Amino acid sequence: MPQTILIVEDTDLCRETLEVALMGVSDLSLQSVATAEEALRLLAGSGVSALITDLHLSSHLSSDFSPMDGFELIAAVRSLPHLAKLPILVISGDSAPHTAAKVEELGANAYFAKPYSPAAVRAKLEQLIHAAKNSIPLHT
Repeated sequence: MPQTILIVEDTDLCRETLEVALMGVSDLSLQSVATAEEALRLLAGSGVSALITDLHLSSHLSSDFSPMDGFELIAAVRSLPHLAKLPILVISGDSAPHTAAKVEELGANAYFAKPYSPAAVRAKLEQLIHAAKNSIPLHT
């Protein structure tokens, strides 16, 4: 049965690039959404094996709506008992020096700054999924 990977990315080109990068991984099913809110709705039913998210997500709703960003998404996922161990990878253009430490503190398992190595993302994703299936600690 394929592992479902949920990609949260609001930019079409970035989402498509990531999807192409992960196509070579066997037994993966990719699902993509543009907002953190959509991601949380999908994660409520679970069935997702890993989450890959951007940090700075824009709203596809009205301009009066303050969208949830990737930082808030990670915190929300980690607050849900059934998702506490879900592997989370972050891919972001945020180059602030504290960003990697902040996402790790929130509970993300890996951080990749754009531009990123698709091979490195693939390798880390496979490692995290394998670890989760075999109950190996995820922070490596």
